[in-house]
Amino acid sequence: MSDTKILITDSVTKLGSQTNGRVLIAGSHGGIYAGHQAAVAGVRGVILHDASVGLDSAGIGALSFLDKVGLAAATISGDSATIGDGAAMAKTGIISFVNEAAARVGCATHQTALDAASCMLSATPANLSKLPDLNEARFVIEQRPAAPPIIGCDSVSLVIGEDLDAIVITASHGELLSASPSWGSRPNVLGTIFNDAGRSTVTRLPDLDSRQIAAATVSASSARIGDARSTWQSGIISHINEWAAFRGAVIGMTTKEFAEQIIASK
Repeated sequence: MSDTKILITDSVTKLGSQTNGRVLIAGSHGGIYAGHQAAVAGVRGVILHDASVGLDSAGIGALSFLDKVGLAAATISGDSATIGDGAAMAKTGIISFVNEAAARVGCATHQTALDAASCMLSATPANLSKLPDLNEARFVIEQRPAAPPIIGCDSVSLVIGEDLDAIVITASHGELLSASPSWGSRPNVLGTIFNDAGRSTVTRLPDLDSRQIAAATVSASSARIGDARSTWQSGIISHINEWAAFRGAVIGMTTKEFAEQIIASK
């Protein structure tokens, strides 16, 4: 993060008290939960990534959600900067969508991210008394005898140690965070899925080859980013890594077919 009135970060998942009253440019997708986290942190305005908008406009769901609490919010176009990289968004990001609260302080499409953030400095912080409780979900999708469990996680941040050798269906974007470019201390799962957020390449997948984890993305047009149930129910595989291909996965499979293939090849 910077130490100015405009803060820049790769994710909204770890915002501290220094965010309060400032404008935030964050590399997270513009889904409802990301917007909720920004509001809880007390920001004056927030700019997120539109994640190529995707199914049911999930990639910009935060905008209408934050209008309900009067928080200025906008997204930048996926064509102008990579998701997960706040610095890149601030440097080259171009605004793709704004909510009504942002428009009232002068934000508009086609502005640069920094110009829009400057406009937001005059915005009024959210009315948090109107903010509903909201949490990301972690749940068991399937648990069959003598088979690896299939776990759903709305965010990759919900993957935990007990997921070792499980299939983990996430709804996070498929880009590594620029400040944290690895799978980190998460366990070696058998396989995992992300959302491609409209990207032609996704950097998480080759990273997971180094851990021998079969990994894939679903297309943003087939599943709502930030919603693991949607990934499971309607996701279509758009990218796979070498380890997934070795285990027999192919592009065009459904999420369910991918999981079955990875389990069968174990």
